Amino acid sequence: MSVWNPDNITDVAESVGVGTLQKDVVEHLARDVEYRIGQVLEEALKFMRHGKRTTLGTQDISQALRVLDVEPLYGYESTRPLRFGEASIGPGQPLFYVEDEEVDFEKLINAPLPKVPREISFTAHWLAVEGVQPSIPQNPTSADQRHQELLPKGPGANPNLAAISGNDNVAVKPLVKHVLSKELQLYFERICAAILDETNDEYRAAAYASLRTDPGLHQLVPYFIQFVADKVTHNLKSLFTLTQMLQLVTALLDNPSLYIAPYVASIVPSVLTCLIGKHLGSPDRDGPTAHFALRDFAASLLASIARKHGQSSSTLKPRIARSCLKHFLDSHKPFGTHYGAILGLQGISGSAGIRTLILPNLKAYDLVLEQGIADDQKKEQAQVVVAALMRALESLEKDAVNVMNGHPEGNELKEKLVDTIGEVLGAKVFETGRSSLISAVLEKDTTV
Repeated sequence: MSVWNPDNITDVAESVGVGTLQKDVVEHLARDVEYRIGQVLEEALKFMRHGKRTTLGTQDISQALRVLDVEPLYGYESTRPLRFGEASIGPGQPLFYVEDEEVDFEKLINAPLPKVPREISFTAHWLAVEGVQPSIPQNPTSADQRHQELLPKGPGANPNLAAISGNDNVAVKPLVKHVLSKELQLYFERICAAILDETNDEYRAAAYASLRTDPGLHQLVPYFIQFVADKVTHNLKSLFTLTQMLQLVTALLDNPSLYIAPYVASIVPSVLTCLIGKHLGSPDRDGPTAHFALRDFAASLLASIARKHGQSSSTLKPRIARSCLKHFLDSHKPFGTHYGAILGLQGISGSAGIRTLILPNLKAYDLVLEQGIADDQKKEQAQVVVAALMRALESLEKDAVNVMNGHPEGNELKEKLVDTIGEVLGAKVFETGRSSLISAVLEKDTTV
């Protein structure tokens, strides 16, 4: 049974002068026409899909006929929709045709001529030469770039900032659209949900295992880093969330298939926040000293980042050390910040940094320790800081000369230690009775 109506074959045959056709010939011709039409439509659909369109057009049919080595149709390339008329040639036999538009000849003659299109021309220019953008009219100037930097960017940008700067209704679109597949989007959502799930440890462990080993996460790296930055910024009172963000960064750094070097500058601020943040966690819920474990984790992670990527960025270690030293010398900061700064300096610069950055400032810091130990609310945290400073001083022993020649003994030795590093730490070092530690503290920094 043919889908194509055999009566159409008979009508076409009569129009070309063939009066009689046998019934089996008509049926075979109808099947052949049906096959040819299907073949043309199949090729036309290919052009439609390659053109990223969902509507089949006459241009697709013409291209399909050209591919099939059939003379294409002419006269149906108009973008206006075709109007079909209906005529009846008998009872129950409608005939459809394309209506021809009637045009007034006088109006057509008197109509103005269309504008002459501009001639097509091509030109080429260098966008950048070895990373330097040449100053030509085609490239944006430095003033334009500074103007773009001042505008709010991203979907979450505050439109009021543009209004204040006199740029109302400004929409900044990225030059390159980053498109993620649905699979990667679903993976990102599931990983983020698993990491923040406090009830299912197995689900969270599986997420971290996937981040450490999956080789196909290159496109998701900036999204994970932005996710970490957002969560750290808005969840400073949640030690669980901050810890999981550090675990996420650790998993990304442990993945051997990911190239993290370009994103180090974006990772370090989040880790530094967990290291030297002023108030981390909730003392009422987590306890006054629970945040020290988070700072220990952040210090080890920051030291690992500096060790792996310090050579590729010559300013990475100095900037981290400068931030840690600044917070350590600020007496208005809490002991948690001082503790993180001490760990950061020790992890970044080692014993040399302890001797040059921390040791000369311990005499002035002694007043802060004395006030903290005298305060019942701050005493516990101050003692943790004292323990951290003692560990930092003990790291100097391996590089110091283990002799006591030239140093006084007894009370004079204690007074000299107090005069060098303060009352609290001087007494602690003297009570240890370790000559190597005392020599390391009293040794001049000329050995560095």
